[in-house]
Amino acid sequence: MNCPQDWPEPIVRVQSLSDSGVVVIPDQYIKPSMERPEGFSENTQTNIPVIDLEGLFDDQHGLMLSSSIIELIYQACREWGFFQVVNHGVRPDLMDQAREVWRDFFHLPMEMKQVYANSPKTYEGYGSRLGVEKGAILDWSDYYFLHYRPSSLKDHNKWPSPPLALSIFCREVIEEYGKQVVELAGKLMKVLSINLGLKEEYLQNAFGGDDIGACLRVNFYPRCPQPDLTLGLSSHSDPGGMTFLLPDHDVPGLQVLKDHKWITVKPAPHAFIVNIGDQIQVLSNAIYKSVEHRVMVNSLKERVSLAFFYNPKSDILIEPVKALVTPDTPALYPGMTFDQYRLYIRMRGPRGKSQVESLKSPR
Repeated sequence: MNCPQDWPEPIVRVQSLSDSGVVVIPDQYIKPSMERPEGFSENTQTNIPVIDLEGLFDDQHGLMLSSSIIELIYQACREWGFFQVVNHGVRPDLMDQAREVWRDFFHLPMEMKQVYANSPKTYEGYGSRLGVEKGAILDWSDYYFLHYRPSSLKDHNKWPSPPLALSIFCREVIEEYGKQVVELAGKLMKVLSINLGLKEEYLQNAFGGDDIGACLRVNFYPRCPQPDLTLGLSSHSDPGGMTFLLPDHDVPGLQVLKDHKWITVKPAPHAFIVNIGDQIQVLSNAIYKSVEHRVMVNSLKERVSLAFFYNPKSDILIEPVKALVTPDTPALYPGMTFDQYRLYIRMRGPRGKSQVESLKSPR
């Protein structure tokens, strides 16, 4: 399976459509009736778990065995696949700065952004669609994707660096933000391992030890004149290991599927929204679940969010942990490298949970 070098159709920037003042969205953004926001009931009284990590980690001694916090994370991973963390160690001012410098980028003149236009081969750069299916129904969003780890994939020439007179964008902000989120991810990987009855370094080693992958996708959801007909991001589960989402606190948009109902996430101040990806579902033999989620759009306000993906080394085999496989709980998934799985996803675009579920071994 080879990924095409270019998109199947001319790229239209959604932000340009929004800024043009259209009152009717083009047909290629109109979702089938059962996928539209009005097609599902929404539980407005419930929120994903919010977990305070204060006291869980110590700079000198590493993981502190706070059984109550560890149990909360375990229940969230099993029952929700999503949770928020506060007091997580990433500086609040850095979180705010990271979001706003990217907002500045999306408000640069189009000709400056177009320099960084991406292709489906790596997705790195400025983009406006996922998947390469010709004639696909598209999402109402633009994005910027870049590699952070491993260092062999990090190419600063593909990181935006507009003149400071036009933007306060700063590569140092991305570097420091990525460094602190990677540190947080490594700590949570220890908790996830312990909750599976494994040694605390097990999942990290299964990801490649220090040689992991990490990337950032900045999502820009422009104002939409008909938000009831489309989505900013279609329903999907994340293909990687674990995702750390920095949301736009002023504009709710993320929805998580729980008990066949869509729940709109209410972000806690300076929290990260953490979710399990398909690779950890495979490693845990589905003890931990990756969960469908989607993004709504707004008719009055734009929305900016940063999704930081913490992934396995691209060529390492990911399969259910042998210690979790028994005659009563056989392996549910075949072994596959993340590169193989990622290409599988890139060819198809977001498709609910069907991607990882289609790989399950017959029982």
